[in-house]
Amino acid sequence: MGKYSQLIEWIKNSRSTVFFGGAGVSTESGIPDFRSQDGLYHQKYAYPPEEIISHSFFMHDTEEFYRFYKDRMIYEDAKPNRTHKVLVEMEKKGLCDAVITQNIDGLHQAAGSKNVIELHGSVLRNTCMRCGKKYDLNYVMEHEGVPRCEKCGGIVKPDVVLYEEGLNEEDIENAIRAIEEAEVLIIGGTSLVVYPAAGMIRYYRGNKLVLINRSSTPYDNYANLVFHDSLGNVFEEIGKEL
Repeated sequence: MGKYSQLIEWIKNSRSTVFFGGAGVSTESGIPDFRSQDGLYHQKYAYPPEEIISHSFFMHDTEEFYRFYKDRMIYEDAKPNRTHKVLVEMEKKGLCDAVITQNIDGLHQAAGSKNVIELHGSVLRNTCMRCGKKYDLNYVMEHEGVPRCEKCGGIVKPDVVLYEEGLNEEDIENAIRAIEEAEVLIIGGTSLVVYPAAGMIRYYRGNKLVLINRSSTPYDNYANLVFHDSLGNVFEEIGKEL
């Protein structure tokens, strides 16, 4: 049996399938990842990107943070791609129990996925640091410089997990539970080197671990199926058989 046939059989016959995705899910929507040769880490700025999107940098130079953030972290024209859409179809047919994502673009929900666990938050949600009032992305983008709360004047911060910040405990617990209960775990578009998210796959207890990534990962030898290909190509094949 070929790899594609095996994968599709697992998806169709398993009691629980969970998808865990990284930046590679969104690159096919035109959103660059951080660590590829064309990603943000290989572009030149006044400060290294990983420094700019840290909690300490946000606190001491909020204006510079927002200049970079609005220019390089927000892609308002990005649309869900084939992978997002096939995952929605899988969920509708009861073939995908949860999507766990490290992305902050909200494209899974835009495509129609209902059970999405966002480990690193979302650019679509923003909160006043002083009074807790919530704001959408439009409010942030329409403000020059640092967006301020219309209620109390406090700084509005994106609900994204910056460097030096911990992940949301509830999101961690929900992700671990989903992984523990999965019969099939499909991991796609991630190099599996960023912790703590990468370490979560160790909670998987099954024998149907599928890795889809253009390049090899530290976990390739642990997987039951490995596809060194784009997510779009693999999910195109899955979509044909749903």
